[in-house]
Amino acid sequence: MSFIDEINRRRTFGIISHPDAGKTTLTEKLLLFGGAIQEAGAVKSNKIKKGATSDFMEIERQRGISVATSVLAFNYKNKKINILDTPGHKDFAEDTFRTLTAVDSVIVVIDVAKGVEEQTEKLVEVCRMRQIPMIVFINKMDREGKDAFDLMDEVEKKLKLHVTPLSFPIGMGYDFQGIYNIWERNVNLFSGDSKKNIEDTIAISDLSSEALDDLIGSKPAQKLREELELVAEVYPPFDRTAYLEGHLQPVFFGSALNNFGVRELLDCFIEIAPTPRPKASDTRLIQPDEEKLSGFVFKIHANMDPKHRDRLAFVKIVSGTFERNKPYTHVRLNKTFKFSSPNAFFAEKKEIVDISYPGDIVGLHDTGNFKIGDTLTEGEIMRFKGIPSFSPEHFRYINNADPLKAKQLEKGVDQLMDEGVAQLFTLQFNGRKIIGTVGALQYEVIQYRLEHEYNAKCTYENFPVHKACWVKPDDPKNEEFAEFLRIKQKFLAHDKYGQLVFLADSDFSIHMTQSKYPSVKLFFTSEIDS
Repeated sequence: MSFIDEINRRRTFGIISHPDAGKTTLTEKLLLFGGAIQEAGAVKSNKIKKGATSDFMEIERQRGISVATSVLAFNYKNKKINILDTPGHKDFAEDTFRTLTAVDSVIVVIDVAKGVEEQTEKLVEVCRMRQIPMIVFINKMDREGKDAFDLMDEVEKKLKLHVTPLSFPIGMGYDFQGIYNIWERNVNLFSGDSKKNIEDTIAISDLSSEALDDLIGSKPAQKLREELELVAEVYPPFDRTAYLEGHLQPVFFGSALNNFGVRELLDCFIEIAPTPRPKASDTRLIQPDEEKLSGFVFKIHANMDPKHRDRLAFVKIVSGTFERNKPYTHVRLNKTFKFSSPNAFFAEKKEIVDISYPGDIVGLHDTGNFKIGDTLTEGEIMRFKGIPSFSPEHFRYINNADPLKAKQLEKGVDQLMDEGVAQLFTLQFNGRKIIGTVGALQYEVIQYRLEHEYNAKCTYENFPVHKACWVKPDDPKNEEFAEFLRIKQKFLAHDKYGQLVFLADSDFSIHMTQSKYPSVKLFFTSEIDS
């Protein structure tokens, strides 16, 4: 298969949603269709019974939530599909925001009963800013919920999207009979009482035919005809160009838990979703079909296998091919590295690959050379943009709870900060360490992982800070900056990479600082660079 064919058969996408909308369940069912797994993990009463395939960290199994992005790949109808399953919980949003830099499109999962929720709004906003093509999947149709038209109306208003349904439910909740597939013009029915099996798809190109009445009953058939007539009047016909440019979002209905409506979604997705897209660097736009390799690190994960203390850097390949044992330039360090065992992923299962193509995610064993945002090339000096570190919203002093394990604690904190789960600040005036996170639940995860992966214990103390602002003076040698350093010394710290940070105690303090020291610029995100 040629290089261009390999690019064209790749689909790399993320699945985003509010917690409990069924995102991880949908991921599993996509894997079932791809033949990648034989049995899905059942999520019951917020405890994972068999362990969802994509949730491989111990703490995720205990809480029944995804706290780290996992990468899963499988083949389906000669397409290579890479899924990035992201955490839904708002406390892990930073990992999700960064993962969205590595996807070419997104599936947004919405709960039929709850509709559009707060976290979904934030994530869709990020996708819209980046013009990422989105497909909406309205899940849990076998439960009582909002009317299909009301839901699409809510999606348009709250998420500011322009939707067009490509499938439509036949009934809902107790009356749910199946899906009419507008894209393929056929009907898929639930069978029997268990609502677990799917009968063969029945092609119905003519909705007025009596075959529809025989299938689902005359009343539901009449209702479906009226609803589909309304769909044709109210919503625009599907236009792939508008979808790829982020101006139109197709909508599918289904029940991921019951494996229903998922095949329709997947079959349409592989036809319409974008192949690997170009990405902007600080010098030019990089096209996927360029011969020379380029890629960037969007995630680092320590201890994917606790037995081996391994640390993996996840690299999204943007252009060219990534080959095993070939030398590549680490742009930030200006050093050349070879990788003897690059990994492809299937949740916690990894396999060594000889060659990977644009759109693929490769895991590189790392001894501490990589950080999030790093660029790999075949020699070109450039850096991919838009992989920020966000200003934390929670701050706590970290203390060592076991003086005999000081080294383990230092190593653990160092590696977990490299993953981007939180940020470490060292106060200038007394050297105390502060951990800043986007969500409070992160502290629990850090404490748990330090104990179980590094054999170290920590405690926390509250530290009253409102916002961390990265400091960039117009001129580091001018008097205004010197005065700023002197007056604010108790509130100054350095992040893990030595960048100066102002820890402001209030919005008022930020505004006063900006008006008093106009040549000292404050930033709420750090494009992570040295």
